[in-house]
Amino acid sequence: MEPLKMHTGLVYPLNRSNVDTDQIIPKQFLKRISRQGFGQYLFYNWRFDEKDRPREDFSLNDPKYKGTSILVGGENFGCGSSREHAPWALEDYGFRIIIAPSFADIFYNNCTKNGILPVVLTEDEVQTLIDNAEKGDYHLTVDLENKAVTDNHSFKATFDLAEYSRQMLLNGWDEISVTLTYEDKITEFEKEHIVY
Repeated sequence: MEPLKMHTGLVYPLNRSNVDTDQIIPKQFLKRISRQGFGQYLFYNWRFDEKDRPREDFSLNDPKYKGTSILVGGENFGCGSSREHAPWALEDYGFRIIIAPSFADIFYNNCTKNGILPVVLTEDEVQTLIDNAEKGDYHLTVDLENKAVTDNHSFKATFDLAEYSRQMLLNGWDEISVTLTYEDKITEFEKEHIVY
């Protein structure tokens, strides 16, 4: 994974609560065997009509959000089934950070394991970000080292993240990478305890 220390990006507001994983990536697209390629199906039933044409009434299709990399959503984001494909789709589309008042636990953990930073802010803070982003051309800077979110104006908020998850994201590690940081100790143990 790519390390994430500080990220500045265009904000996309998804002013909906209880966005579940089937809305993020519908079940009919779960047949792929690699992590890549899911971004084209992100929010598919909202983004496209029954003839696969982009819907004009869904804001992510608005050109003003082209290149967005920070999503701000409502409470209980990522609820529903525990499919890891949901963060895969968000990451493949280009989102590196998701900000919401609350997340479903499994989705939250799947994000940190797949290079996406889930940020929990208060409902009032999230609503401020949504209101600003709905006007378009709104950027945020998320500083993971200092656990802070700021804009070019007066907005500033801090957030918490478990140190283990924080280190994984800062270093671009997945769980195999974390294990490999102990490679010398593993090799030493094998020499002492394993008979070939």
